[in-house]
Amino acid sequence: MASAVPQPDAPELPGEQVPVEVETPKRVPRSKGVDENTPPISLALQGGGSHGAFTWGVLDALMAERSLWVEGISGTSAGAMNAVVMAYGYGKAAATETDRLKAHQAGCESARESLTQFWEGVGTMGSLMAGVPMAGKAIWDMMSQWLSPYQTNPLDINPLRRLLEKVVDFEFLQHEQGRNAPRVFVCATNVRTGKGEVFSGKRLTADAVMASACLPMMYKAVEIKDQHYWDGGYSGNPLLYPLIYQTGNSDILLVQLNPIEYSEVPSNVQEIMDRINEITFNASLLAELRAMGFVRRLLDDGKLDRERYKYMLMHHVDGGAVLKSYGASSKNRSDTPFVRELFERGRVSGENWLTEHRGDVGVRSGFKV
Repeated sequence: MASAVPQPDAPELPGEQVPVEVETPKRVPRSKGVDENTPPISLALQGGGSHGAFTWGVLDALMAERSLWVEGISGTSAGAMNAVVMAYGYGKAAATETDRLKAHQAGCESARESLTQFWEGVGTMGSLMAGVPMAGKAIWDMMSQWLSPYQTNPLDINPLRRLLEKVVDFEFLQHEQGRNAPRVFVCATNVRTGKGEVFSGKRLTADAVMASACLPMMYKAVEIKDQHYWDGGYSGNPLLYPLIYQTGNSDILLVQLNPIEYSEVPSNVQEIMDRINEITFNASLLAELRAMGFVRRLLDDGKLDRERYKYMLMHHVDGGAVLKSYGASSKNRSDTPFVRELFERGRVSGENWLTEHRGDVGVRSGFKV
Protein backbone atom coordinates (compact mmCIF):
# COMPACT_ATOMS: atom_id res chain seq x y z
CA MET A 1 0.00 0.00 0.00
CA ALA A 2 1.34 3.42 -0.93
CA SER A 3 2.27 5.79 1.85
CA ALA A 4 -0.43 8.24 2.89
CA VAL A 5 2.16 10.82 3.90
CA PRO A 6 2.50 13.72 1.42
CA GLN A 7 5.86 14.54 -0.08
CA PRO A 8 7.67 17.18 2.03
CA ASP A 9 7.40 19.83 -0.67
CA ALA A 10 3.90 19.00 -1.91
CA PRO A 11 2.53 22.08 -3.71
CA GLU A 12 -0.76 22.21 -1.85
CA LEU A 13 -2.40 20.65 1.18
CA PRO A 14 -6.09 21.63 1.19
CA GLY A 15 -7.22 23.14 4.46
CA GLU A 16 -10.46 21.21 4.79
CA GLN A 17 -8.80 17.80 4.51
CA VAL A 18 -8.02 16.13 7.84
CA PRO A 19 -5.82 13.12 7.06
CA VAL A 20 -4.76 10.86 9.88
CA GLU A 21 -3.67 7.64 8.16
CA VAL A 22 0.12 7.40 8.12
CA GLU A 23 2.85 4.86 7.62
CA THR A 24 5.50 6.36 9.84
CA PRO A 25 8.08 3.55 9.58
CA LYS A 26 8.45 4.12 5.84
CA ARG A 27 8.13 7.88 5.51
CA VAL A 28 8.49 9.61 8.88
CA PRO A 29 10.48 7.56 11.41
CA ARG A 30 9.28 7.67 14.98
CA SER A 31 11.05 10.46 16.82
CA LYS A 32 13.08 9.75 19.94
CA GLY A 33 13.63 13.26 21.26
CA VAL A 34 16.96 14.48 22.60
CA ASP A 35 17.19 11.79 25.29
CA GLU A 36 14.83 9.79 27.51
CA ASN A 37 14.17 12.89 29.63
CA THR A 38 13.49 15.19 26.67
CA PRO A 39 10.73 13.66 24.52
CA PRO A 40 9.55 15.07 21.18
CA ILE A 41 6.45 17.19 20.77
CA SER A 42 4.86 19.37 18.10
CA LEU A 43 3.35 22.81 18.61
CA ALA A 44 0.18 24.24 17.09
CA LEU A 45 0.11 28.02 17.44
CA GLN A 46 -3.11 29.92 16.84
CA GLY A 47 -3.18 33.40 15.31
CA GLY A 48 -4.58 36.46 17.02
CA GLY A 49 -2.68 39.65 16.20
CA SER A 50 -0.78 41.14 19.13
CA HIS A 51 -2.32 38.47 21.37
CA GLY A 52 0.48 36.36 19.91
CA ALA A 53 2.59 37.92 22.66
CA PHE A 54 0.76 35.55 25.01
CA THR A 55 2.11 32.66 22.91
CA TRP A 56 5.57 34.21 23.15
CA GLY A 57 5.29 33.87 26.92
CA VAL A 58 4.24 30.22 26.66
CA LEU A 59 7.14 29.45 24.29
CA ASP A 60 9.56 31.25 26.58
CA ALA A 61 8.47 29.02 29.47
CA LEU A 62 8.92 25.88 27.34
CA MET A 63 12.34 26.93 26.09
CA ALA A 64 13.51 27.96 29.57
CA GLU A 65 12.53 24.57 31.00
CA ARG A 66 14.18 22.67 28.08
CA SER A 67 12.48 19.37 28.88
CA LEU A 68 10.76 19.01 25.49
CA TRP A 69 12.24 18.76 22.01
CA VAL A 70 10.05 20.57 19.48
CA GLU A 71 10.02 18.60 16.25
CA GLY A 72 7.41 20.54 14.29
CA ILE A 73 5.45 23.78 14.56
CA SER A 74 2.24 24.65 12.73
CA GLY A 75 1.28 28.31 12.94
CA THR A 76 -1.14 30.78 11.43
CA SER A 77 -0.92 34.58 11.37
CA ALA A 78 0.78 35.65 14.62
CA GLY A 79 1.28 31.94 15.28
CA ALA A 80 3.21 31.69 12.01
CA MET A 81 5.44 34.57 13.06
CA ASN A 82 6.12 32.98 16.42
CA ALA A 83 6.82 29.69 14.63
CA VAL A 84 9.44 30.98 12.20
CA VAL A 85 11.13 33.22 14.79
CA MET A 86 11.38 30.40 17.32
CA ALA A 87 12.51 27.81 14.75
CA TYR A 88 15.16 30.12 13.30
CA GLY A 89 16.48 31.10 16.72
CA TYR A 90 16.69 27.47 17.77
CA GLY A 91 18.27 26.30 14.53
CA LYS A 92 20.98 28.92 14.21
CA ALA A 93 22.41 28.00 17.62
CA ALA A 94 21.83 24.25 17.41
CA ALA A 95 23.73 24.16 14.12
CA THR A 96 26.91 25.26 15.91
CA GLU A 97 26.95 22.25 18.27
CA THR A 98 27.76 18.61 17.47
CA ASP A 99 26.55 17.18 20.78
CA ARG A 100 22.77 16.78 20.64
CA LEU A 101 22.07 17.79 24.22
CA LYS A 102 24.30 20.87 23.97
CA ALA A 103 22.64 21.74 20.66
CA HIS A 104 19.22 21.55 22.32
CA GLN A 105 20.28 23.71 25.24
CA ALA A 106 21.87 26.32 22.98
CA GLY A 107 18.87 26.21 20.64
CA CYS A 108 16.38 26.81 23.43
CA GLU A 109 18.26 29.85 24.72
CA SER A 110 18.70 31.28 21.23
CA ALA A 111 15.00 30.77 20.48
CA ARG A 112 14.12 32.80 23.57
CA GLU A 113 16.45 35.60 22.43
CA SER A 114 14.99 35.69 18.91
CA LEU A 115 11.42 35.79 20.21
CA THR A 116 12.32 38.61 22.58
CA GLN A 117 13.97 40.57 19.77
CA PHE A 118 10.90 40.16 17.56
CA TRP A 119 8.27 41.08 20.14
CA GLU A 120 10.26 44.00 21.51
CA GLY A 121 10.26 45.27 17.92
CA VAL A 122 6.49 44.78 17.71
CA GLY A 123 6.15 46.79 20.92
CA THR A 124 7.66 49.85 19.28
CA MET A 125 4.88 49.95 16.65
CA GLY A 126 1.99 50.85 18.95
CA SER A 127 -0.55 49.58 16.41
CA LEU A 128 -0.58 46.76 13.85
CA MET A 129 -2.96 48.62 11.53
CA ALA A 130 -0.63 49.69 8.70
CA GLY A 131 0.80 52.68 10.51
CA VAL A 132 -2.47 53.87 12.07
CA PRO A 133 -1.91 54.95 15.72
CA MET A 134 -4.23 53.47 18.33
CA ALA A 135 -5.71 56.93 18.90
CA GLY A 136 -7.09 56.82 15.34
CA LYS A 137 -8.60 53.36 15.63
CA ALA A 138 -12.23 54.52 15.76
CA ILE A 139 -11.80 56.54 12.55
CA TRP A 140 -10.00 53.60 10.93
CA ASP A 141 -12.82 51.19 11.88
CA MET A 142 -15.36 53.51 10.28
CA MET A 143 -13.27 53.97 7.11
CA SER A 144 -12.67 50.23 6.72
CA GLN A 145 -16.41 49.66 6.32
CA TRP A 146 -16.38 51.70 3.11
CA LEU A 147 -12.81 51.68 1.81
CA SER A 148 -10.56 48.74 1.00
CA PRO A 149 -6.80 48.59 1.75
CA TYR A 150 -6.24 49.22 -1.96
CA GLN A 151 -7.55 52.72 -1.22
CA THR A 152 -6.46 53.32 2.36
CA ASN A 153 -3.02 51.67 2.04
CA PRO A 154 -2.13 51.85 -1.68
CA LEU A 155 1.61 51.42 -1.01
CA ASP A 156 0.88 48.26 1.00
CA ILE A 157 2.93 49.44 3.99
CA ASN A 158 3.44 46.75 6.60
CA PRO A 159 6.22 47.36 9.13
CA LEU A 160 5.90 43.80 10.42
CA ARG A 161 7.53 42.47 7.28
CA ARG A 162 10.65 44.56 7.77
CA LEU A 163 10.89 43.42 11.37
CA LEU A 164 10.40 39.78 10.44
CA GLU A 165 13.11 39.87 7.79
CA LYS A 166 15.45 41.58 10.25
CA VAL A 167 15.02 38.78 12.80
CA VAL A 168 14.73 35.69 10.55
CA ASP A 169 17.11 34.45 7.84
CA PHE A 170 14.59 32.56 5.72
CA GLU A 171 17.18 31.00 3.44
CA PHE A 172 18.86 29.44 6.47
CA LEU A 173 15.53 28.29 7.88
CA GLN A 174 14.50 26.66 4.60
CA HIS A 175 17.69 24.61 4.63
CA GLU A 176 17.78 23.71 8.34
CA GLN A 177 14.15 22.60 8.83
CA GLY A 178 14.15 19.00 9.95
CA ARG A 179 17.90 19.17 10.53
CA ASN A 180 18.87 21.59 13.27
CA ALA A 181 15.59 23.53 13.34
CA PRO A 182 12.01 22.33 13.85
CA ARG A 183 9.92 21.84 10.73
CA VAL A 184 7.55 24.76 10.25
CA PHE A 185 4.13 24.65 8.57
CA VAL A 186 2.44 27.96 7.80
CA CYS A 187 -1.16 28.20 6.58
CA ALA A 188 -2.53 30.89 4.24
CA THR A 189 -5.89 31.03 2.45
CA ASN A 190 -5.89 31.01 -1.34
CA VAL A 191 -8.26 33.80 -2.39
CA ARG A 192 -9.18 32.10 -5.67
CA THR A 193 -9.89 28.60 -4.35
CA GLY A 194 -10.86 29.42 -0.78
CA LYS A 195 -8.64 26.55 0.41
CA GLY A 196 -5.88 26.64 2.95
CA GLU A 197 -2.38 26.01 1.67
CA VAL A 198 0.60 24.87 3.70
CA PHE A 199 3.94 26.59 3.20
CA SER A 200 6.94 24.63 4.42
CA GLY A 201 10.45 23.70 3.32
CA LYS A 202 11.55 25.75 0.32
CA ARG A 203 8.14 27.44 0.14
CA LEU A 204 8.59 28.96 3.59
CA THR A 205 9.37 32.61 2.85
CA ALA A 206 8.63 36.02 4.32
CA ASP A 207 5.86 36.32 1.70
CA ALA A 208 4.26 33.12 2.99
CA VAL A 209 4.28 34.33 6.59
CA MET A 210 2.87 37.72 5.62
CA ALA A 211 0.19 35.96 3.57
CA SER A 212 -0.74 33.93 6.64
CA ALA A 213 -1.30 37.20 8.54
CA CYS A 214 -3.01 39.16 5.75
CA LEU A 215 -6.36 40.41 7.03
CA PRO A 216 -8.16 41.50 3.82
CA MET A 217 -9.64 44.67 5.28
CA MET A 218 -6.21 45.88 6.39
CA TYR A 219 -3.75 44.72 3.72
CA LYS A 220 -3.70 43.88 0.04
CA ALA A 221 -3.72 40.18 -0.78
CA VAL A 222 -0.18 38.77 -0.86
CA GLU A 223 0.85 37.45 -4.27
CA ILE A 224 2.98 34.31 -4.43
CA LYS A 225 3.66 32.79 -7.86
CA ASP A 226 0.54 34.28 -9.50
CA GLN A 227 -1.73 33.22 -6.64
CA HIS A 228 -3.17 35.60 -4.04
CA TYR A 229 -3.55 34.86 -0.34
CA TRP A 230 -5.37 36.13 2.71
CA ASP A 231 -5.09 35.29 6.40
CA GLY A 232 -4.73 31.57 7.10
CA GLY A 233 -7.19 31.83 9.97
CA TYR A 234 -10.08 31.49 7.51
CA SER A 235 -9.00 27.96 6.58
CA GLY A 236 -6.75 26.65 9.37
CA ASN A 237 -6.04 28.38 12.67
CA PRO A 238 -3.77 26.51 12.99
CA LEU A 239 -3.74 23.40 10.81
CA LEU A 240 -3.08 20.22 12.76
CA TYR A 241 -2.74 17.64 10.02
CA PRO A 242 0.78 18.59 8.85
CA LEU A 243 1.94 17.73 12.36
CA ILE A 244 0.23 14.34 12.09
CA TYR A 245 1.53 13.59 8.61
CA GLN A 246 5.01 15.04 8.60
CA THR A 247 6.43 14.55 12.08
CA GLY A 248 7.37 11.34 13.84
CA ASN A 249 5.85 12.06 17.25
CA SER A 250 2.28 11.68 18.49
CA ASP A 251 1.96 14.69 20.83
CA ILE A 252 0.62 18.13 19.89
CA LEU A 253 0.51 21.09 22.24
CA LEU A 254 -2.11 23.60 21.06
CA VAL A 255 -1.67 27.19 22.22
CA GLN A 256 -5.10 28.73 21.67
CA LEU A 257 -5.82 32.46 21.66
CA ASN A 258 -9.50 32.63 20.69
CA PRO A 259 -12.01 31.54 23.35
CA ILE A 260 -14.26 28.66 22.31
CA GLU A 261 -17.09 29.32 24.74
CA TYR A 262 -18.79 32.60 25.63
CA SER A 263 -20.79 32.79 28.84
CA GLU A 264 -23.30 35.47 27.76
CA VAL A 265 -25.10 36.43 24.57
CA PRO A 266 -23.29 39.45 23.04
CA SER A 267 -25.56 42.49 23.09
CA ASN A 268 -23.68 45.53 21.78
CA VAL A 269 -22.04 45.98 18.40
CA GLN A 270 -18.46 45.51 19.63
CA GLU A 271 -19.31 42.33 21.55
CA ILE A 272 -21.15 40.92 18.54
CA MET A 273 -18.26 41.65 16.18
CA ASP A 274 -15.77 40.19 18.66
CA ARG A 275 -17.76 36.98 18.97
CA ILE A 276 -18.13 36.65 15.20
CA ASN A 277 -14.35 37.04 14.94
CA GLU A 278 -13.77 34.32 17.54
CA ILE A 279 -16.21 31.85 15.97
CA THR A 280 -14.80 32.43 12.48
CA PHE A 281 -11.20 31.90 13.50
CA ASN A 282 -11.97 28.80 15.60
CA ALA A 283 -14.16 26.98 13.05
CA SER A 284 -11.49 25.07 11.11
CA LEU A 285 -9.63 24.10 14.28
CA LEU A 286 -12.78 22.66 15.86
CA ALA A 287 -13.47 20.65 12.70
CA GLU A 288 -10.02 19.06 12.84
CA LEU A 289 -10.32 18.36 16.56
CA ARG A 290 -13.67 16.62 15.98
CA ALA A 291 -12.14 14.46 13.24
CA MET A 292 -9.20 13.53 15.48
CA GLY A 293 -11.57 12.65 18.31
CA PHE A 294 -13.57 10.43 15.96
CA VAL A 295 -10.45 8.52 14.85
CA ARG A 296 -9.33 8.11 18.47
CA ARG A 297 -12.68 6.58 19.40
CA LEU A 298 -12.39 4.12 16.50
CA LEU A 299 -8.89 3.20 17.66
CA ASP A 300 -10.09 2.76 21.24
CA ASP A 301 -12.87 0.46 19.98
CA GLY A 302 -10.41 -1.62 17.97
CA LYS A 303 -12.02 -0.69 14.65
CA LEU A 304 -8.83 0.78 13.17
CA ASP A 305 -5.35 -0.70 12.91
CA ARG A 306 -2.94 1.11 15.26
CA GLU A 307 -0.08 0.17 12.92
CA ARG A 308 -1.60 2.37 10.21
CA TYR A 309 -3.11 5.17 12.26
CA LYS A 310 -1.43 7.48 14.73
CA TYR A 311 -3.04 7.70 18.15
CA MET A 312 -2.58 11.42 18.71
CA LEU A 313 -2.24 12.89 22.18
CA MET A 314 -3.50 16.46 22.45
CA HIS A 315 -2.35 19.01 25.02
CA HIS A 316 -3.69 22.52 25.50
CA VAL A 317 -2.77 25.94 26.83
CA ASP A 318 -6.01 27.92 26.85
CA GLY A 319 -5.09 31.52 26.14
CA GLY A 320 -8.66 32.19 25.07
CA ALA A 321 -9.90 32.04 28.64
CA VAL A 322 -7.12 34.35 29.80
CA LEU A 323 -7.46 36.84 26.94
CA LYS A 324 -11.26 36.97 26.65
CA SER A 325 -11.56 40.06 28.83
CA TYR A 326 -9.36 42.09 26.48
CA GLY A 327 -11.73 41.76 23.52
CA ALA A 328 -10.87 41.05 19.88
CA SER A 329 -10.27 44.74 19.13
CA SER A 330 -7.17 44.72 21.33
CA LYS A 331 -5.47 42.35 18.86
CA ASN A 332 -4.40 45.46 16.94
CA ARG A 333 -2.80 47.06 19.99
CA SER A 334 0.93 46.48 20.28
CA ASP A 335 2.43 49.10 22.59
CA THR A 336 5.27 47.81 24.76
CA PRO A 337 3.40 47.73 28.11
CA PHE A 338 0.52 45.78 26.55
CA VAL A 339 2.82 43.31 24.76
CA ARG A 340 4.79 42.77 27.97
CA GLU A 341 1.59 42.22 29.96
CA LEU A 342 0.44 39.53 27.52
CA PHE A 343 3.90 37.94 27.61
CA GLU A 344 3.81 37.69 31.39
CA ARG A 345 0.37 36.10 31.34
CA GLY A 346 1.54 33.63 28.72
CA ARG A 347 4.66 32.84 30.71
CA VAL A 348 2.57 32.01 33.79
CA SER A 349 0.22 29.84 31.71
CA GLY A 350 3.17 28.02 30.15
CA GLU A 351 4.76 27.37 33.55
CA ASN A 352 1.43 26.13 34.91
CA TRP A 353 1.06 23.72 31.99
CA LEU A 354 4.57 22.38 32.56
CA THR A 355 3.87 21.84 36.25
CA GLU A 356 0.48 20.21 35.79
CA HIS A 357 0.71 18.44 32.41
CA ARG A 358 4.34 17.97 31.35
CA GLY A 359 4.08 14.38 32.60
CA ASP A 360 1.21 13.72 30.17
CA VAL A 361 3.50 13.95 27.12
CA GLY A 362 3.86 10.54 25.52
CA VAL A 363 1.39 9.06 28.01
CA ARG A 364 -2.08 10.58 27.75
CA SER A 365 -4.03 13.51 26.34
CA GLY A 366 -4.38 16.44 28.68
CA PHE A 367 -7.08 17.96 26.46
CA LYS A 368 -10.38 16.34 25.52
CA VAL A 369 -11.00 16.37 21.75
